[in-house]
Amino acid sequence: MATIVPSVSWPGACWTLLVCCLLTPGAQGQEFLLRVEPQNPVFPAGGSLLVNCSTDCPSSKKIILETSLSKELVGNGTGWAAFQLSNVTGNSRILCSGYCNGSQITGFSDITVYSLPERVELAPLPLWQPVGQNLTLRCQVEGGSPRTSLMVVLLRREEELSRQPAVGEPAEVNTTVLTSREDHGAHFSCRTELDMKPQGLELFWNTSASRQLRTFALPVTPPRLVAPRFLEVEKSWPVTCTLDGLFPASEAQVYLALGDQMLNATVMNHGDMLTATATATARADQEGAREIVCNVILGGERLEARENLTVFSFLGPILNLSEPSAPEGSTVTVSCMAGARVQVTLDGVPAAAPGQPAQLQLNATESDDGRNFFCSATLEVDGEFLCRNSSVQLRVLYGPKIDRATCPQHLKWKDKTRHILQCQARGNPYPQLRCLKEGSNREVPVGIPFFVNVTHNGTYQCQASSSRGKYTLVVVMDIEVPKSHFVPVFLAVLVTLGVVTVVVALMYVFREHKRSGRYHVRQGSTSLPLTSMQPTEAMGEEPSRAE
Repeated sequence: MATIVPSVSWPGACWTLLVCCLLTPGAQGQEFLLRVEPQNPVFPAGGSLLVNCSTDCPSSKKIILETSLSKELVGNGTGWAAFQLSNVTGNSRILCSGYCNGSQITGFSDITVYSLPERVELAPLPLWQPVGQNLTLRCQVEGGSPRTSLMVVLLRREEELSRQPAVGEPAEVNTTVLTSREDHGAHFSCRTELDMKPQGLELFWNTSASRQLRTFALPVTPPRLVAPRFLEVEKSWPVTCTLDGLFPASEAQVYLALGDQMLNATVMNHGDMLTATATATARADQEGAREIVCNVILGGERLEARENLTVFSFLGPILNLSEPSAPEGSTVTVSCMAGARVQVTLDGVPAAAPGQPAQLQLNATESDDGRNFFCSATLEVDGEFLCRNSSVQLRVLYGPKIDRATCPQHLKWKDKTRHILQCQARGNPYPQLRCLKEGSNREVPVGIPFFVNVTHNGTYQCQASSSRGKYTLVVVMDIEVPKSHFVPVFLAVLVTLGVVTVVVALMYVFREHKRSGRYHVRQGSTSLPLTSMQPTEAMGEEPSRAE
C-alpha cells in the first residue's frame, strides 16, 4: 500500500508532491491500479507541476509519463516515478503507464490551468449620443480560462447592465441601452469575473478602462436670428441668435457671420436656452446683398438660421450756406448735396436727378435773419425708401432799430403811479437800448416797472446801438398832476417861503448887533423890539426899568 503526502505551495508556479511508497505483496489474482497524483489539479497558467505516478504492484519496475508537456524525471523506484512538468500554459491530460505481471496498467489526471484575461476592453463610445436613441455597448475579451468559469459584465457607473459568458476567442459581449439626459457624463465599463471558488480558490476580477458618454438633444426648430434688413457702411448694429430646447446648452458652439466675416459673439445660456449676441459692422467692400448666418453646433450636428441683409452707403444730406452770417443786402447761396443714387430736396424743391445737388439764392434781408433751410435726402434700398434730413439757420447782420408800434412817442402818465416803458429794439447783433432825458442825461428803465413822479416830465432820447450803428427815437413823457392837489401844494410853497424870509431877517439883525452882546425883549410891549444890554447887566446886575 502506498501512502501519498502532498505538499502544495501557493501562489507560485509549481505544485510539489512528496510521495512515500510502502509496497506489500498482493494476493493471487489481485488487480493493481496506477495512481496519478495530484488528481485533476488547478493552478495558474505558466507554472510547473510535480506529478507522481505510483502502483502497489510489486512487479512494476518502470513507470512512464505520457504528455505533450515539457517533463523531466526527477525520481523513481519500485512501483513509482516522479516527473516535473514546467511551463504549463493550457489544459492537458497526463497519462501514467507501466506493467504489472505482464499486463499494462494506466492512470490519468486532467490538468486545469486558469488565467485572467489578457485584454478586457470596452469599445469606444460615440463622441455624442442623441438622447432617446439606443446605444450598443461592446466588450472584447482576449484570453482567460477556463471559459466555463468566465463571465463578462457590462456596467454603467456601478449599475450592472448585462452579464454574459465569454464565448469565442476573442470573446465579444454586446448589450443595448436607451440613453437619456441622465447618461450625459456617465462612465461605462466592462468587467470579467473568473469564478474559481468551486476549485477552492477565489473570484478573480479584471475591469476595463471606463469610457465617458456625452448625450445631447436638439430642438426641431431652427435658431431664431434677429438682424437688421439694412446696414450702412461703417455703421454697427446688434445681432442676436437664440435657440431653446438645447441640451446641454453650455457645450454648444455658436458661430455668427456677416457674409465671410466672422463676428465676435458672446454666448450665454440659461437652462436649455442659448443666446448669442454680436455687433455687425459693414465694410465698404461688402456693399450689396449679403447674409447674416447663425450656426449652432452640438453633438456633431448643426442647426442654422439665415437672414438677408443689404449693405448700403448713404452719404448726406450735406447742407451749406455760402455765408452763414451774411450782411444785409448781400447774396447768399444755399446748396444741398448727397451721395450717388440719393435724391435731395431743398425747401420743397427737388434736385434735377438723383445724385445731383439742389441750390437756391437770395438777397439777405432783415426778415431772413434766423431763417431755417431744410434739405431731405431719400435713398431706395431693396424696395425701401430711407430718408434723412438736415437743416441750417441763416444769420443776417443788420443795424439796430426801434419798433415804433411798440414804443409810443408820446406818453401821458399820472404823477405817483407805476408804469413800464414798453420800448423794444432789434438788430443783429442785438443792440443795447437806453432812454436818457434831454438836458440831464437822467435814464429811465426800459421794460421794467418804475415809479413815476413829476420829475420824469420831459423829452427823452431812446437810442439803440450795436457794432452796426445807432438808431434814436424821441419819447415825450407828460406827467399830469391832479387839480385837487394844487391848493395844498400852493399853500405849502407860501409857508415855506415865509419861514425862509423870517429866518433870513433874524440872521441879519443878529449880525448888526453882534458887538453889543446879548439881547432881550422889552417888557410891556406887544411887539418884538430888541434892546442892547448895559455893561452892568452883562456883569449880572439888575437892569434899570424905563419910567
